[in-house]
Amino acid sequence: MASIERYMAPTVPALADLVRRVLGENGLIALPTESFYGLAVAPFDKQALARLWQVKGRSEGKPFLVLIGDGSQLGPFVQSIPPAATVLMNAFWPGPLTIVFPAAVGLSDAVTAGTGSVGIRLSAWKPLRDLLRRVGPVTGTSANREGMPPPTTAEEVQHSLGNELDLIVDAGPTPGGRPSTVIDVRGPIRIIRDGAIEQDAIVAQLAAHSLYLESGS
Repeated sequence: MASIERYMAPTVPALADLVRRVLGENGLIALPTESFYGLAVAPFDKQALARLWQVKGRSEGKPFLVLIGDGSQLGPFVQSIPPAATVLMNAFWPGPLTIVFPAAVGLSDAVTAGTGSVGIRLSAWKPLRDLLRRVGPVTGTSANREGMPPPTTAEEVQHSLGNELDLIVDAGPTPGGRPSTVIDVRGPIRIIRDGAIEQDAIVAQLAAHSLYLESGS
């Protein structure tokens, strides 16, 4: 059964040390995000990624997104930053927007699912950013088996996946609600999942920089 460690702002450095140690041992951790609890492994750890695929029951062809703690952590994951990405990052990060970039050469297929792309999000959830600024990027798929409802409490994670995890970071209930909006900026700009950030807000930001969504997006 996974151990549960409470997030408390004064003890973040010690908690970050624990999270870093678990990740360094091919560990699988549940972390709170701005919507639901997510499953975190080190995104360059092939053994941990294989374990994540098994626990999640992930379908073939579905990549894992990556969560970062600040913009300086983006570089190792992306081949380039298209102009639309810069506009959207400036407007909506930190926040519930996942941006799909061209993946860096050599990024594991266990992250990209062979798509040549990687989804990145800078979360607005302070407990998560506090940790990731110290620990580094992690995967961010919701902490449930595929097809099951995503959890909003550490207790729900423990009940459903506790036997499969090494650590659960408990920051209390997460807000739930709509998942992040997902937008692909690799070519024609298109929304590939509607979510917490409305399309009208995205359109307005892009149009202010003479950029536009693909027709029908």
